[in-house]
Amino acid sequence: MTTPDDREIEVGEHNRSGSRDGHSLQESGESVRAGDFPDLGDRRVRNWLRVSWVRSREAKVDADRPAADYVEALPTDTVLTRAARPVLRALAAEIENEPVSLILTDGKGTVLSRYGGDRRLLGALDRVHLAPGFRYSESQVGTNGIGTALEVGAPLLIRGDEHYSGHLRKFSCAGALVTHPVTGALLGVVDLTTEAENTNSLLLSFAKLAATRIRERILEDANELDRALLHDYHAACQHSGRPVIAIGDEVLMMNALTQQRFDSRDQAAIIDRTRDARGRHEPFTLLADLPSGTTARLSYQPTFVDDRLAGGVVRIKEQVARSRSTRAVAPPAPRALAGRSAQWQRTVEGVVEACRRGEWLVLDGEPGVGKAALIRAAHDHVRSGHALTVLDAARLDGDELPERAAATLDDGGDLAVLHAHVLGDDQFAALESFLQAVAQDTRAPAPWVALTMQPPQGQSDTHALFRLFPKTISVPPLRHRLEDVPDLVRFLLDAAGASGLTLSPAAANQLMRLSWSGNVTHLRGVLDELCRRRRSGTVEPADLPAECRATTRRSLTRLESLERDAIVEALALHGGDKVAAAKALGMSRATIYRKIREFGITL
Repeated sequence: MTTPDDREIEVGEHNRSGSRDGHSLQESGESVRAGDFPDLGDRRVRNWLRVSWVRSREAKVDADRPAADYVEALPTDTVLTRAARPVLRALAAEIENEPVSLILTDGKGTVLSRYGGDRRLLGALDRVHLAPGFRYSESQVGTNGIGTALEVGAPLLIRGDEHYSGHLRKFSCAGALVTHPVTGALLGVVDLTTEAENTNSLLLSFAKLAATRIRERILEDANELDRALLHDYHAACQHSGRPVIAIGDEVLMMNALTQQRFDSRDQAAIIDRTRDARGRHEPFTLLADLPSGTTARLSYQPTFVDDRLAGGVVRIKEQVARSRSTRAVAPPAPRALAGRSAQWQRTVEGVVEACRRGEWLVLDGEPGVGKAALIRAAHDHVRSGHALTVLDAARLDGDELPERAAATLDDGGDLAVLHAHVLGDDQFAALESFLQAVAQDTRAPAPWVALTMQPPQGQSDTHALFRLFPKTISVPPLRHRLEDVPDLVRFLLDAAGASGLTLSPAAANQLMRLSWSGNVTHLRGVLDELCRRRRSGTVEPADLPAECRATTRRSLTRLESLERDAIVEALALHGGDKVAAAKALGMSRATIYRKIREFGITL
C-alpha cells in the first residue's frame, strides 16, 4: 500500500487517472492547444503535467512574469520548523559544494527557509522570488516543484522546460511532501532546486530523504517532549503532596489526589480553567470557583526541552472549602437554558445569583453565545414579578436608548442593555449620568440592570459607567463546552416545534466535533435549516448541511466555504465516490483528496 509520500511521479508511470496514455486529455474532459505545452522533444508529455499546465492557464498565471504573493508574518516556531531546522542544516552541509538549494515551505507553498546553494544560484532564486516569505503555489506561479507537488499530492520532479513560466525554466526542482507522522496532516514541502543543466534524478530521492528525516525528527521530538512532561508530572506528584494535573498538546493527566478530592463536576471545571494554559511559556497562578463551592488555587509551571515547550504542570490547592451542609442553597437552574457542563453551570449560577441579589451585572462574550437569553432566563427565574425591558444599543439611534432606559427605570422595571460596546461617548455619558442617580436612590425595590458586551471591549470598558456594575461574568463560547451540544440540540429543536426530529448518535457526535464560530446562534441556524427540510425522523450525518460535514478548525474564506460545500455535495451525489466527485467538479483526484483532508470532510 502506498501513501502520497511513497508515490513518485516519473516519465512513463501511471498518471493520476490510472492511464499510461501521455498524449491525450480527452479522457479527463480537458483540451489544450498543442502549442501551449513545452517542447519536450521525443519525450511524451506526462498527463499530470498537462493537467498542471491547464490549471496554471485557467488560474491566469502570467507565463512571462508570474507574481508570487508575499506573506508578511512567517511562523518561526512550529512543529515543522523545529524539526526541519537541524535536518536541513545537516543535509545542506552534505551538499555544501553543490549548486543546489534546500527549500522548506508550509502547507500552502509559502517559503519558510532556504539552505545551501552558491551565491550565483541564490541570486538567481532571489530574482524569481523563490525566497522566504513568497508563496510558490501553482495558482500564483504556475507549474513548479512546490505548488504542483501540493496539487498532485505526491513527490515529483519538474525539469526546466516543464515549468509553466518561462522565467522558471532555467531551474529544475524536486518537491516532497512533509506530513505529520502521527496525524497525517500536511505540514509543508521540502524542495531541492538547481539550475536546469544540473538536473539529476537523484534530486527527487534526496528531497524524499529530507522529508522522511523531518518526519522522523517530529516523532522523536514528540516522544522527547512527552517524556519531559511526564518527568515533571511525577516529580510534582511525589514532592508536592497535592492534586496535580499535567497538560500538553495531546496529553492530559491527573493524579489520584485530584480524583479523590474533587468530584466529576469540579474536575471538569478545573480542566476548563486550565484550557488557556496550553501553549503558555510563563508560570501563572489563578483562583477557580468550583461548582461544589470550593475555591481552588491553580499554579501552572511550564515544562521545556531546550527552548521547546512540552506542556505544563498545574498544582492545585484548596483555598476555601465550604461544606455542602453550610453552603447557601442556590436556586435551581432556569428551565429555559440547556447545558450541563461545569463551565456553563458555573456561568448560569453566577448570573442567577447576581439577579437574586440585585447586583448590576455585565455579561461579556463572543457573538451568539447566549448572553441575552441568559439574562432573560435568569430574570424570569428569580424576578418574575418585575417587568424586564430589553434595549438593543445596536438598533437604537442617538438619545433614544438613554431616554427609553430612563422611562423603564422610572416605572420601576428592570433593564437589560444589549451590545453596550457600540455606544458612543455621548450615549455612555447620558446613560451613566442617569444610572448614577438610580444607583443612589434608596427607594425599594431597587431595579436590576444588566449590560452585554463583546470582547475586546476596547476603551469603553474604562468609562465611569462601568463603576456602577460590581460584577462581570464571561459567557464561554460553545467550542469550550461542546459536551452541551446534545442538550442544546434537543432544546432548540423543541423550541422550533420539531419535537419529533432527533439526531442519531453519529450525527450528534459530528456536531460535537465542530468549532461553531457563531456559537449557539450558529447551531440554531443549522437546526433551522434541518427543520425546513423535515420535522420528524432521525437525522444521520449525511442529512446534515454541508458545513457540518467538515471539521477544519481554521476560519475559511467565503471562496473556501463555497468550495467545501461543493465538494460535500458532489460526494453525497456520487455516494462518496471521490473519483466521480472530482470529475464532476473538474478537479484532479489528488486535489479532491487534498481538499478533503484540508477541510476535514467526513464521508
